[in-house]
Amino acid sequence: MTQDIATLPAAGLPATLVSPARKVFIKTYGCQMNVYDSGRMADALAADGYSSTDDIQDADLVLLNTCHIREKAVDKVYSALGRLRDMKKVREGEGREMMIGVAGCVAQAEGEEILRRAPDVDVVIGPQTYHRLPQALRRARAGERVVDTDYAVEDKFDHLPDAPKVEGRARNVTAFLTVQEGCDKFCTFCVVPYTRGSEVSRSLAQVVGEAEKLVKTGVREITLLGQNVNAWHGKGAGGETLGLGDLLGRLSEIDGLARIRYTTSHPRDMDARLIAAHRDMAKVMPYLHLPVQSGSDRILKAMNRRHTAAEYIALVERIRAARPDIAMSGDFIVGFPGETDADFEATMALVETVRYAQAYSFKYSTRAGTPGADLPDQVDEAVKTARLAQLQDLLLKQQHEFAEACVGKTIDLLLEKPGRMPGQLIGRSPWLQSVNVDAKTSQIGDIIKVRITATGPNSLFAEVAES
Repeated sequence: MTQDIATLPAAGLPATLVSPARKVFIKTYGCQMNVYDSGRMADALAADGYSSTDDIQDADLVLLNTCHIREKAVDKVYSALGRLRDMKKVREGEGREMMIGVAGCVAQAEGEEILRRAPDVDVVIGPQTYHRLPQALRRARAGERVVDTDYAVEDKFDHLPDAPKVEGRARNVTAFLTVQEGCDKFCTFCVVPYTRGSEVSRSLAQVVGEAEKLVKTGVREITLLGQNVNAWHGKGAGGETLGLGDLLGRLSEIDGLARIRYTTSHPRDMDARLIAAHRDMAKVMPYLHLPVQSGSDRILKAMNRRHTAAEYIALVERIRAARPDIAMSGDFIVGFPGETDADFEATMALVETVRYAQAYSFKYSTRAGTPGADLPDQVDEAVKTARLAQLQDLLLKQQHEFAEACVGKTIDLLLEKPGRMPGQLIGRSPWLQSVNVDAKTSQIGDIIKVRITATGPNSLFAEVAES
């Protein structure tokens, strides 16, 4: 949803007419999986009589879908809840209903503590139980304050309604599709195993069925999501065990689906069949997000990554041998407890060796309940800040060099949405870059040949190539 809760006035909101159908405003924090989850929660609520709104002042229900990965995530949630408390008091003074719900990973981690610190919250619901959101809201409307964060025994995807039908072409030509949730890796810096639970894969039939429905609405590109998406596994028709490479092959058979991506991967789950899919399947895009976190074997061991820097580099070489034009993306954490200057320089050396088209980098911050929070030798904040700046300078340099190397190339461009300038559309390159080109709005969803002509700070520019 578009409106930022941080900009809301605390009181004095104008009264608006409440429509007979209840309306929900969903604020999404964090990862792409949360974006997917927010859409599915909206679907579940739509089946229960709610319509979505982009105007928080018009909402009968405000739902915060929270993330626990980044620093101070919990503080941000409680700050937003404080502003919603003031809004709710104004609504009640006008005789209007307003319910407040907290979903996602902060809800899972905090549970009852949210109700204690924010008495105006009506519902707290975890990422594994959001299919029970309509029932939780009915209980709350009857006067109960509801916390539902127990890991569901049943498969939540079996209980979610189909997405509402869209007439004609979909509002978006790209879509996320969750295929795997949870994590069994237990990296010592990460809270995901404690908020999302153990690794669970959706069935082949569920994934293919949802993908086919998305394509029927006009979706041309699907990104498969998972905390460790390449740990996906399922059963074939003959009972054989399938991996993500097999799933990509099945999805490639869907008529009308032009492109497939997946994120986020773990190096330990990058098997030969998946690498071969990049080589053999034209619909699998030449872009791979493969986090490494550090280039120091000592720090990787402390992080419980269970691979070495050399093993990661060798894996990248195997992937590039299979798909030479692939663009690599990664994640990095600087300042993990005990990280020395030599450890940091090992990370810089790995980045120089791999050469990334895009990457995400962060300072380490403790997460309560994770092993990393109790490690000695926490790195000074000023040191972390300096190291992060140095790393980001190198990563940004590599990103610009990759973009410059695209100038002059003719590529297939998926036209996605209107640009800032009249007569301009923004498309998506095979390497996940935004590309500006002159084209008609009626062409959104088409894949056209363009020639890259220039680079900008955050995007590329192109001209239509002659057929």
